Amino acid sequence: MTLHIDLNCDLGEGAGHDAELMPIITSANIACGAHAGDADTMRATVSLAQRHGVAIGAHPGYEDRAHFGRREMTLAVGEVRALVERQVRALREMAPLAHVKTHGALYNLAARDPAVAREVAAAVSAVDAGLVLVALRGSELVRAGRAGGLRVAEEVFADRTYQVDGSLTPRSEPGAVITDEAEAVAQAMRLVRGGADTICLHGDGVHAVAFARRLNAELRQAGIAIRPLRA
Repeated sequence: MTLHIDLNCDLGEGAGHDAELMPIITSANIACGAHAGDADTMRATVSLAQRHGVAIGAHPGYEDRAHFGRREMTLAVGEVRALVERQVRALREMAPLAHVKTHGALYNLAARDPAVAREVAAAVSAVDAGLVLVALRGSELVRAGRAGGLRVAEEVFADRTYQVDGSLTPRSEPGAVITDEAEAVAQAMRLVRGGADTICLHGDGVHAVAFARRLNAELRQAGIAIRPLRA
C-alpha cells in the first residue's frame, strides 16, 4: 500500500507567506481571530484556500494576542469548550470546514490534560461531529477525540524536537526548533513511515516557503503521496 500524508500549515496569522505556501500544502489551519487574525484575514485566507483546493480547518487558540496564544491560561470549567466552539463556528460561517486544530499553548495543554482534551473534543462535536480533530500523535487529545466519536488525525512536526514522553519540547527551551533543513526532512520521513496522518509546516519562519517546497518534493520523490485528510 502506498504511504500517504497530509501537509497542514497554520495560516491567517499575519506572517505574509500564505499565498506562497497555499499551493504546497493540502490543509490550512486558519486563525479565527483570537490569538491572531480577524474577520477580513479569515475571509481572505478561506478564499485563497478555496482557489487552490486546500482543505479548510479552524485554528482556535487562547484569546491572548499579546503572547500569540503561546502562554498557558487558567480557565474555568466549560470556558475552553466555549472559546473553541465560538471560534470554530465563526470560521464555519465563512466556509465548510474539514478539520479543527487547536493553537499554541491550548494545543499543548490539550495534549497532556485529559479534562482540557475532553472540552476541546466536546466543542468540535457540538459544532459538527463530522469534523476531523487534528491532535498531537499519542496525546490525550487523540484519546478524548476518539472516545467522543470523532475522527482523529495524529499530527507530527518536521521542525520541532520531541521529549522522551512524546510531547513537544517547549519553545522556551534550547533546541525546541530544528533549523537544519536536512535534519527536519529526515525527521519528517521517519515520522511519516511511523504512521502519522498529517505533518505541520510552520508558516511563520523566515525560510518557511523554501522548506515547505523541499519537504513536498522529497516526500513525492520517496513515493509518499500527499493528499488532504479526507481524501
